[in-house]
Amino acid sequence: MNTFQNLIVWQKSHELVLKIYEATKNFPKEEIYGITNQIRRASYSIPANIVEGRKKKTQKHKISFLSHSEGSLEEVKYFLILSKDLQYISNEIFLQLFNCAEEIGKLISGYEKFLKQNNKPNPL
Repeated sequence: MNTFQNLIVWQKSHELVLKIYEATKNFPKEEIYGITNQIRRASYSIPANIVEGRKKKTQKHKISFLSHSEGSLEEVKYFLILSKDLQYISNEIFLQLFNCAEEIGKLISGYEKFLKQNNKPNPL
């Protein structure tokens, strides 16, 4: 069955969400409504918008939701930089998560390009 869970871009995005949640478990308590909340919300917005956009009827709407995913991804990247600079995460964790985010950005761009070039509803 062809579901959103078969999309590599969704799989990688979901993995990033899980890694972000793990990395933020030990953030300072005073950040629970600050950076912890913000980076988590931005991270799960990425796969959520991919899922929602996948079911839209027009390519224009599908691409619009991918654009929202890209915006959330950029937000995550910023919060990763901030987390590293505040020494909430190690440089090693930062690089792992940032590289994962970069890969997702390429996958989103590729999916967007696919949608623009094809009238097919979804890739396999």
